[in-house]
Amino acid sequence: MKKIVTIGEVMLRLSPPGNQRFFQTHSFDVEFGGSEANVGAALAYWGMHVAHITAFPDHEIGWAAAGQLRKNGIDTRFIPHIPGRMGVYYLEQGAMQRSSQVIYDRAGSAFANFDGSKLDWDSILDGVDWVHWSGITPALSQHCADLTLTALKKANEKGIKVSGDLNYRSNLWQFGKAPHEIMPALMELTHVIIAGTRDFKQCLNEDYKSFTEVRNMAFDRYPKLEYIVKTDRISHSSSNNTISASLYSKKKTYSSRSYELTHIVDRVGTGDAFGGGLIYGLLHLGPKDAIEFAMAAGAIKHSVPGDILLCSLQEVQELAAGEGGGKIKR
Repeated sequence: MKKIVTIGEVMLRLSPPGNQRFFQTHSFDVEFGGSEANVGAALAYWGMHVAHITAFPDHEIGWAAAGQLRKNGIDTRFIPHIPGRMGVYYLEQGAMQRSSQVIYDRAGSAFANFDGSKLDWDSILDGVDWVHWSGITPALSQHCADLTLTALKKANEKGIKVSGDLNYRSNLWQFGKAPHEIMPALMELTHVIIAGTRDFKQCLNEDYKSFTEVRNMAFDRYPKLEYIVKTDRISHSSSNNTISASLYSKKKTYSSRSYELTHIVDRVGTGDAFGGGLIYGLLHLGPKDAIEFAMAAGAIKHSVPGDILLCSLQEVQELAAGEGGGKIKR
């Protein structure tokens, strides 16, 4: 059994039922989710041992969040419960030509103030095959940036593969540092980077005219980098998207087939499902099959409400192979 460690904040998700708008609703549906934990949940569902590194407030909501991670098959023994608040995000689901909206209320959360100084990295990384982070975490605070850097340094010392989804979000970098002051050091320690041209531009504060230029720069600048993975999405409406992805090594390109997605149920967490599929594929399959598996996982997540991909390994394998999809299972 492969062992994975994921790092990042888990938040309380509050959503108006159905496709109601914020100002219409009289109640919220409650879930827990976070990008990196969503990746871990998919991998745990497919039989991997996944431990998540975060911090929760020491009260009922924090305990409930830890309980949800355990329900998703994630090892929570390294997660401390400390003073502080729970990060929250509000999600209004879009439909047709109306876009979805997300409002964050996460400043000063328990995780944002967690320095991780008491974590035992030798125990956390014992026997681990893969560590995954995203650009969301170092954007939250200096503590979170330092925690991520420490994790990546320890993983590299032990010869553990590292993946990172750069996932640049401008509204998160509010603690006084710009992305280019933090991200390059993390990218130097990462073997698989998920990112598009905009992510690279913003994280490095450099201008590039094309993804080809970005790709050549990254492989030249970061000697540990083995793969760059880029997803492509055409949004015809909130309910109808076309998606595909490509995986690049220094010498080869592997592209998935495209998926025409109609009647999207929930777009949140689709990139995380893709990330989980990519990690699974690179651990168990070759790069060509890995990108197909990842894209199939991401496509299926569009049909599942909530942050987490709840989908069997067989379902993803069948779709990746061009089978399944719309059939009645008996």
